[in-house]
Parts: sequence; C-alpha cells; structure tokens
Amino acid sequence: MYLFLQRLCRSLILLILLATNLLSPFATAELPPFPPDSNGKLFSLHGSNTIGAQLAPNLVQDYFTAKGASDISVQPLDAPNEIRIQAKVGNNSVFVDIAAHGSSTGFTGLKLAKADIAMASRPIKDGEFTELSMLGDMRSRNAEHVIAIDGLAIIVHPRNPLHQLTLQQISAIFSGQIKDWSELGKGKGRINVYARDDQSGTWDTFNSLVLGKRYALTSRAKRFESNDQLSDRVTSDPRGIGFVGLASIRQAKAVAVSDQNTLPQAPEHLTIATEDYPLSRRLFLYTPIYSSNSTAKEFLRFVQSELGQEQVKSSGFVAQTPIGFKPEDSREGPSEYLKLTRNAERLSINFRFSEGNASLDNKAQQDIERLAKYMEKPQNQGRKLLLVGFGDEKVSPERSVILSKLRAVTVRSALRDYKISTAPVQGFGAYLPIASNNSSAKIKNRRVEVWLL
Repeated sequence: MYLFLQRLCRSLILLILLATNLLSPFATAELPPFPPDSNGKLFSLHGSNTIGAQLAPNLVQDYFTAKGASDISVQPLDAPNEIRIQAKVGNNSVFVDIAAHGSSTGFTGLKLAKADIAMASRPIKDGEFTELSMLGDMRSRNAEHVIAIDGLAIIVHPRNPLHQLTLQQISAIFSGQIKDWSELGKGKGRINVYARDDQSGTWDTFNSLVLGKRYALTSRAKRFESNDQLSDRVTSDPRGIGFVGLASIRQAKAVAVSDQNTLPQAPEHLTIATEDYPLSRRLFLYTPIYSSNSTAKEFLRFVQSELGQEQVKSSGFVAQTPIGFKPEDSREGPSEYLKLTRNAERLSINFRFSEGNASLDNKAQQDIERLAKYMEKPQNQGRKLLLVGFGDEKVSPERSVILSKLRAVTVRSALRDYKISTAPVQGFGAYLPIASNNSSAKIKNRRVEVWLL
C-alpha cells in the first residue's frame, strides 16, 4: 500500500510539473512514449551504492512514468543490492537492472560489456581510463556526466556534544591516532570507527580527501557495503563515528568540517551545491562514447533535465538547478566584495576548471547551459549576473588577483555565446579560501562565484 501511494504521489507530481511548464524543453516536448513494440531489458546500471541504492531507481521510475509506461514495480534480484525496475508498455514488459556494489564495479561492468552505464561517486581513475580507452575518451563531456552533488557527512550519535571537526582531527580519528573521545574534550570512552568498504566510491572519496597517502584507516574500523547500514549503526552507538553520503545521514548527527585556516562549513544545500564544503563531491554516470544504446542516452538527457534534477533533490542529494540565496550578514571577505554583493543573491553554482588549464570542466559546461535557461525565466528578466573570481596563493597577491579575474572572464565569454550579459567581472585572488593552500585540495580555491544583482 505504501509503495502504491508513493508511486501515485510521484505520478501526480510529474503531471503537475508538466501542466505548469516547469520542465525543460526536452522533458516536455522531446520525450516521446515508448514504441509499442518495446520489450525486454532497456539498459543496465552498475556501480556506486550511493547512487544505486535510491537515486538511480527513483530516476528510472520517473523516466518510465514520463515515457508513458504503466504498472511500474521494483523487484529484488538474487544478490544483495541488485534490483530490477519493471514496467508495462502495452502488452509487453520492459525493465532496467541496477547492481550497486561500488564505483569500481561500474567501470568493470563497462569493460566486460555487462553494463551500459557506470555509476560512480568519484571521478574515473587513471587506470580505469586507460583500460576503457577502447570505449572512447571517458573524460570527455559525452562520456562523463555529473548528475548531482553530494556531501560526505561526518556523522556521530545524535546526542554526541561534538559540533565541528577539522580535516586534521578527522584523519587522526580514522587512522587511529585519536582513540578516545576525551582527546577531543567530549566525554570519555573509546571511539568506535565505522567506514565504507573498499569497493565503494564513498570510501575512495574519503580516502582521497581525508586520509590521503599519509594515513591508513585504522584496523579497528568496521566496514559496510551500504551507507544506510553504516548510518544506522552510528545512530545506535553513542561512541560511534563514521562517514556517509548526504542522503544517508538519516537519524545520525552531521558535524561541521573545516580545513586548515578556513571557516567550518556544515553540509548544507549552498555549501554543497557550490562545492565549498570541504567534503563535497560529484556523482557521475559514465557511458561509452561509441555506445549504440539510444534508450540509455535518452535516459541520461532525462536525468539532466529539470524533472530529473527534481528527483535528485527528492532523493536527498543536491540538484544542479540554480537556486538563489540571500547572503548572511555575518559573512566575511574583502570590503569591496561585501559591498558588491550586499543586495545580491548568491546562486548555487561555482564554476570550476579542468586541472592544469583554464578550460571549463564538464560540469561547468553543463552549468553554463543551466544558467542561461535560469536567466530566461520571467522573474530574472532585466537582472544581471556578477561573476567573482577567486584563486589559490601565487608568488605575489597581484598575480593571484589577475588569474582569478581571468577565470571570471572565461565564464563571461561562455555566457556571451548564450547572449547573457554580466556586470564587470571581479577578481579577489586568494581571499576566502575553502581549502588549505598547502595541500593538493587548493585547486578548489580556483573558482568563480555567481551572484544575481
């Protein structure tokens, strides 16, 4: 009964969005019904449990609904974390299979031709990129699709008095250097560490952003294949601490996180959407360049539409659709920056660049299109965008300011292709770092903020 009501509510939401013209042009005008002879498996997704546990099944169900299929159901398969989404097209049955055993298994699925789409909660690794070279350039925009932003939350028991941690403290806890809560000034008792398993993209992200090459996970850590199981275990353990994707915080308590010489950031919509939160990450779908599966390609376009992104939000992740936020009075920064943005709205987009050059990365190219559509909305007519560049520390502050302004100019040029004008661009160099300038994470400081005047 519950599943029936859930599907009924989802269908009603889809109809309302269609009726009120809130969908992207693709979702409203270019998503034809399934051909009447559609039958059997349409495509399969392998990989990340973060994506495959709830988000991917929900997106597939919405896709089926938008395509006019009926009798949509979710069927468990023989192995844990494997399901089939099934629906009726006339007298025929169509289905999509999802196997969520960790990001690395998605790339293995592509290599062995067992998967049409790889789900990953971290970027493709160099070794995987090389192994999949026969499928095309897997880092190109046609292969790598950012579908959502997630925050890697550090969670503790709901009654734990801890409110914030530095990345350095987190690495010390999970590597076993800090073993007792008394060392953090928060009561007494041995700290129980919970972590995802080695197949998980969540683990890969945590290992890269927190432990790095300097530390190793403590041997006392208990490992889990599922985010939800890990979260529930921490919620039941007053001395527990773990890490999960944003959608799996559940009843646990998430703490704010800071890097060296940066302000603590809670895993909230704006900080995660802009990737300012130190443990924010992108969620990806990867597809072969030379794939002939047109249905899988159509599904990917649906995921990027406003309707698909609405499901991203409903599933507990952060959608990429721009949203405006009023700035807080207590925010910090150069006086000119505060003056320029005092009466503006901060949009939930930061433009970032490919490592080692000034080219917009794949997500930034998608965001240019989203921002252009956002500015076409009636409520934004007559308003202007303000682009503000920031960077990491250089040999001189002047050079850092120049480079940060040039990044803003790059974004302005891309927007002009869509006939979007902006206010004069600004650059503030290495002010307001969101990551330590003494680490490899400093690339996150090379960003362009977007404000709506």
